[in-house]
Amino acid sequence: MARPPRIDLGDYVYHIINRANGQQRIFHTDDDYCDFEYLLNEIRETYDVRILAYVIMPNHWHLLLYTKKDGDLSKSLQWLGTSHARRHHARKKTTGGGHLYQGRYKSLLVENDHHLLTVLKYIERNPVRAKLARVVEEWRWGSGYRRTRGTNAEKKLLADPPTLLPRNYASWINTPEPSEELADVRRSIKKGVPYGEVLLPENITT
Repeated sequence: MARPPRIDLGDYVYHIINRANGQQRIFHTDDDYCDFEYLLNEIRETYDVRILAYVIMPNHWHLLLYTKKDGDLSKSLQWLGTSHARRHHARKKTTGGGHLYQGRYKSLLVENDHHLLTVLKYIERNPVRAKLARVVEEWRWGSGYRRTRGTNAEKKLLADPPTLLPRNYASWINTPEPSEELADVRRSIKKGVPYGEVLLPENITT
């Protein structure tokens, strides 16, 4: 069966997910996580992709990206996946050991309103739900940490969302989301459909 075409339009927000092949752990050491963050900064600078949120988990990662030009999403993520796999295998001396990722990344359109904040919160609270941290800012490998504890240089990786974050961000991000919102985001991921009523040009369908 042919793969459905991806939506890759500029000026849209996307929730991006990719998982390790066979759900294996691919981030073990601080160097592993730091190297991926280095690559995130590279796509920010090279492709001018705005990173609104991210989290790196032991066997997968989430990004919330806001693109500027048509085609930038696929170019930046193809480079990210290829570069990460190559550098990972070189560092672990596993070159030729098979695929690092289970397949293509998922890219899900997100409506630019409260839906965006719901997805951002879902992404940044991943380590808490997985019991890897008690509060969001304890998990060093994500945008929640950078927003609250990062240096000025570290915060440059993140772009301001088009929808303003709550003024009491630290309290808001550490308040669990309602179960129905959590279920809605997970449904979007599972079915591969946009989150919210995303308005696309008339000649584009999801």
